[in-house]
Amino acid sequence: MGTKVRHPHLLELSAWPWLERLSLRYGRGVSLATVPSAEWDALKDRGFHLVFLMGVWQRSPLSRRIALDDPDLRAEYSHVLPDWTAEDVIGSPYSVQAWAPDGRMGAWAGVDAARRELNARGMGLLLDFVPNHLAFDHDWITLFPERFVTGDASDLLARPAHFRQVATVSGPRIIACGRDPHFLPWTDVAQLNYFNPATRTAMIEVLAEIAAHCDGVRCDMSMLVLNEVFSRTWRPVLRDEWPTLPEEFWPQATNAVPDLLYLAEVYWDLEWTLQQQGFHYTYDKRLLDRLLAAPTRDVRGHLMADAAYRDRLARFLENHDEPRSAAVFGDALPAAATMVATLPGLRFFFDGQTEGRRLRTPLQLARWPDEAEDEAVRDVYARLLATTRAPLFHEGTWSLLDVRPAGDGRHDDLIAYRWRLGGELAVVVVNLGSAAAEAHVGIAGDLPAGESFAFTDRLCGRTWHVNRHDLDSRGLYVRLEAGQAHLFADILPSRP
Repeated sequence: MGTKVRHPHLLELSAWPWLERLSLRYGRGVSLATVPSAEWDALKDRGFHLVFLMGVWQRSPLSRRIALDDPDLRAEYSHVLPDWTAEDVIGSPYSVQAWAPDGRMGAWAGVDAARRELNARGMGLLLDFVPNHLAFDHDWITLFPERFVTGDASDLLARPAHFRQVATVSGPRIIACGRDPHFLPWTDVAQLNYFNPATRTAMIEVLAEIAAHCDGVRCDMSMLVLNEVFSRTWRPVLRDEWPTLPEEFWPQATNAVPDLLYLAEVYWDLEWTLQQQGFHYTYDKRLLDRLLAAPTRDVRGHLMADAAYRDRLARFLENHDEPRSAAVFGDALPAAATMVATLPGLRFFFDGQTEGRRLRTPLQLARWPDEAEDEAVRDVYARLLATTRAPLFHEGTWSLLDVRPAGDGRHDDLIAYRWRLGGELAVVVVNLGSAAAEAHVGIAGDLPAGESFAFTDRLCGRTWHVNRHDLDSRGLYVRLEAGQAHLFADILPSRP
């Protein structure tokens, strides 16, 4: 099962647009229940262990109306999909009206069919769990308004964009919109109250229901329900209610529903905190940010984290919240992609990333624009995924390697590391600088017996023969153009 693999590869599929593309390809309506076997086979053949189907839950009609009326969103639709119509707008997948799969997915039968197909191929299924908020037209709004953060008339008057008045079984209530404390509120969702034990109990029951249909959950904005974060964000609205902080929610949840893989979307240096509270993997946004804008020494320092933390980071270049990596990395993509595919931790890829898509489509759209595949990007990922299927990159041990000067003074722009499993060895070198760089990489201590070695780079197919004396005395000489990488996965004794 993919949930048991060390350093697994995860593919996030944007479920609704994926099914639309399959329907067009096969000339018939395709739901999760009727995805052709060849499509599941292809995911297995590409080396993925986990598939995250994003956006399977019933979406809010209110969210859809908001998405249709928002001028900024309409401008985005027109930019990405010039021929869009109202039928293409389906609302946000994170404004959940009901914890049941949308009919477009094929209801529960569709989700269960997808899981069976994946499990039959040794792969696992992840679904979204959204702990912080629900749609304003979710049944709980009417039936259980006490499960939400409730304000009063003064709150609504002072910040009308932050609250919404709703009808409930106990009369009109003023309920807060969900929010990240650093940004404006999400006006299509209602904020759950995590100081109320009844809210926690109900959400754990939801989690248990989801768990019966999947192998893991990706937990949206998981740090928002940490006690300290929730208190800082919502104590002014709750005022003197719930004066005593309860125990943390995530240990309660992960202990109550233990047989799941937990992946946290988390920021603000709270990754370790959530790992300690039961998450198997946490987003590594720091790596992405540093690859985009920080000096190489900062990336190298990031990789020197303790293994107990490092091996539980989810490495990614893009997901549904981020710009397309082919667009932002440009010519530097080979180095960044090689790192994400070969570092320890969970290796997270997004729908369209490996084909070089450059347009980020708003989540409210059911249909993506047609984009021609970028053959160069596709080739890089095909080589990376084919190489990193080997047990060496999952069961082996990983360590950074010394990078020494070789004459041009730019060796600090290179990062090198190795994987080793028994007699197998792989060496990765990337150039994160802005110009060509050369260096000697210290690998002599990892080499088996032999007087000469053949180093085959799986990214370009070229082989170099290097004698033992040079490797012992100076190291492996490498020279890389800016943004390029070596993936030496065939290192064998040879005759010079």
